[in-house]
Amino acid sequence: MAREERETMSILFFIKKTKLLKNGEAPICLRLTLNKQIAEIRIKRSILVNRWSPAKGCALGKDRVAKELNSYLDAIRLKMHQIHRELVLDMSAPVTANAIINRYCGNDVKMLLEVFEDHNDKCRALIGKEYVEGTVRKFDTTLLYLKQFLKQRYRKDDIPLPEINQEFVRDFEFFLKTEKSCQNNSALKHIKNFRKVIRIAIGNDWIKRDPFFGLRFKAEEVNVDFLSNDELKRIRQKKITIPRLERIRDIFVFCCFTNVALSEIFL
Repeated sequence: MAREERETMSILFFIKKTKLLKNGEAPICLRLTLNKQIAEIRIKRSILVNRWSPAKGCALGKDRVAKELNSYLDAIRLKMHQIHRELVLDMSAPVTANAIINRYCGNDVKMLLEVFEDHNDKCRALIGKEYVEGTVRKFDTTLLYLKQFLKQRYRKDDIPLPEINQEFVRDFEFFLKTEKSCQNNSALKHIKNFRKVIRIAIGNDWIKRDPFFGLRFKAEEVNVDFLSNDELKRIRQKKITIPRLERIRDIFVFCCFTNVALSEIFL
């Protein structure tokens, strides 16, 4: 109850006089303000400018057309307040102006894999500008593992972002280390990629609580002896008569030059 009382919401209907439609009418828009946050949409209705009352935010007159339009506006106003109450009671959902508008438009629930795929597609389009191909390939691998995890653990093709919690994160980490045989540091790289997408969701008000909040992950220190250029050259030039071993050598050299993990090659 206290949460609902803290929310201050106002709804205003107005017309856009400068963007008249072909029929000469002005489109009617809704402006929702919630705690100084503002969201606007067109409501798929229009009216002649001289038939609109800017002060009252409704149609002028008492004819059938005006009454039907004003009743429609009242119905939208009631629906907005209803959605607001639903979000207040739903502790997993963000209560923002955009969240109310999105739910009203029927596109409020964002799915994890849907958002992840969109993220990867955008990164792929930026290869050579902001990302290298190897980085995008790692994002794709994390996405693939999430798909497999959802199928095995939840028997789902996707999951709503608000349903992701700490248990989900820990279970995914366990899945990486057991089912995918990832060492601790490799698993944490996938967790990091997953967390990047969650931060995007939080920034867009698609999820209210950060499921990573309070979780701690510790990378293990690894001392790696790197091959010198001369050693790598000798491996590349070595004559190998067994096809299977030659193929293994070629894959190893490929990984050295591209920084692609062996686990990603043998997906």
